[in-house]
Amino acid sequence: MNKPSILLDFSLLKTHATFRAVFCARFISILALGLLGIAVPVQIQAMTGSTLLVGLSVTLAGSGMFVGLLMGGVMADRYERRRLILFARSTCGLGFIGLCINAALPAPSLTLIYLLAVWDGFFGAVGVTALLAATPAIVGRENLVQAGAISMLTVRFGSILSPAIGGLVIASGGVVWNYALAALGTGLTLIPLLRLPQLMPPVQKREHPLRALVSGFAFLLQNRVIGMVALIGALLTMASAVRVLYPALSGLWQVSASELGLMYAAVPLGAAVGALTSGRVANVARPGWMLLMTAIGAFVAIGLFSLMPWFGLGLVFLVIFGYLSAINALLQYALIQNLTPDDFLGRINGLWTAQNVTGDAIGALLLGAMGSVMLPAMTTASFGFSAAVLGVVLAFAMRALRDTVN
Repeated sequence: MNKPSILLDFSLLKTHATFRAVFCARFISILALGLLGIAVPVQIQAMTGSTLLVGLSVTLAGSGMFVGLLMGGVMADRYERRRLILFARSTCGLGFIGLCINAALPAPSLTLIYLLAVWDGFFGAVGVTALLAATPAIVGRENLVQAGAISMLTVRFGSILSPAIGGLVIASGGVVWNYALAALGTGLTLIPLLRLPQLMPPVQKREHPLRALVSGFAFLLQNRVIGMVALIGALLTMASAVRVLYPALSGLWQVSASELGLMYAAVPLGAAVGALTSGRVANVARPGWMLLMTAIGAFVAIGLFSLMPWFGLGLVFLVIFGYLSAINALLQYALIQNLTPDDFLGRINGLWTAQNVTGDAIGALLLGAMGSVMLPAMTTASFGFSAAVLGVVLAFAMRALRDTVN
């Protein structure tokens, strides 16, 4: 029997029409969100001239997303998931229309921009959580790694393409057109999503939403493997916040602004390569062991990154970090989707995704605080190697995860 190719297999798009519909909707959605993501800060900066008020919009959207992930998980375990996905996408589209109308006014309202940022963050997260909970039913649990890698590539390439398009649209027509195209794109996503079959969650007892959320937390803490996977994911997300130190580290190699941009591009490039070469990840005999090893390797790469004498070598270690993080994220995704009972899929996916939001914020705060008392290179190295040591300790302590087999 031939070994599977190391390259990602895209055949899922051909064999699973429903997943193909989700893929199309997801790509259009990422492009629309990219248009929105550049329009909001540009508009607020033009209105106020304050970077603080620009940052506040990002914080508010992130807060809405965090709450949406938690409550969306509860709803995805209680309500029919296809209907929830369509409702969430439609409601986001209404928010984008609101931003468009507001931007077209002679005196746009900053308060309304903030309110709609929370609105779109919340309902966008609800839709994402419902779609994650529905994925095993859409593609089959045996195809989860493949589906996750294809989705990861979609996000990476869409995230690269959409800001460039957004900048061109603003330059030629202003932010009103960005919002209008974002609303149109969101509306277009509903067309392929209408092809989704009915996706009913398992029948379970009715309970207060907060009690249901607490039950999700309890399951996460009681299940050793899933809880450990979420912990590793949070640590890696914290490590990815090292980008807050890039401007300070650029002085280490005396690089230009264009070369600084390469630092921001290196991790996404490594992640894209990881997704493209993930063809054998689904067949790993001990996914838990590989999860731990890729996490430790990623932490070591961050530790070595700032110690390199040449800028090019530093970029290599950032690419390695991105590559190992992508493989790790696919393993996290597969383990959580495979080992979580269907009646908890919404809540656990919501909690797992929420740790990406909180982990990044905590990591940025921690690295920023360390950078205020230590040299940037020492901050990065200390953080990376400390995380690697913690990873080794966890590898020895997490026997349940270490011994998990396919």
